[in-house]
Amino acid sequence: MNNKPIYLFSISSHPDAISINSLDITFFKPEIDFSKYDSLIITSKQASKALKQYNKKEYINKPALCISQQSAKSFESLGGQVLAVGKGYGDTLIEKIKAYPKETKWLYLRAKVIASDFVFTCKEDGYIIDEKIVYESDCSEAIKNVNVEDDAILIFTSPSSVECFLKNNTLLDTHKIIVIGKTTAKAIPKNCTYILSDDTTIESCMQIARSLK
Repeated sequence: MNNKPIYLFSISSHPDAISINSLDITFFKPEIDFSKYDSLIITSKQASKALKQYNKKEYINKPALCISQQSAKSFESLGGQVLAVGKGYGDTLIEKIKAYPKETKWLYLRAKVIASDFVFTCKEDGYIIDEKIVYESDCSEAIKNVNVEDDAILIFTSPSSVECFLKNNTLLDTHKIIVIGKTTAKAIPKNCTYILSDDTTIESCMQIARSLK
């Protein structure tokens, strides 16, 4: 049986894959008056890490709307309370936000570059969402210069992981491509076929990868 190598392009790792850190993260600490807000919006583990720069007493009583189970776990690990969880991509947060009164004051702790315009959509409808950029990500040297075998299984966990890979690499017909969610899928070149994970988790992607080996 030919064991195809599995490459995981993520800021997380998995013991059964060749884990390539896809991004270098830089954190920012803008001035934030948390008392002005009712709830937070968290769309990545990095946003929770950025919160560690602040006095916990200022934000810990603000429940968070989280984009995925992973981002929810990261906020809970700080001691925070999760308001609701989306399905792994930004557009699924729109209905969650609209389930609350328009008077609710939200604070979105975000990356410098974002893949979804859910905030714009909600603001257009009259919802109050302030945004603070608390981190930015750049392509890591590891992902730009990786050499993958022609028969490799490639797992992408974010649009940026696809974009960074494609800076110096090409997706081949012989590659098996797995993506963690619909937003990531949009970054895959149109001529490439891919498999969309059932759940927006690395483990779900790994289950597919194991079935392809």
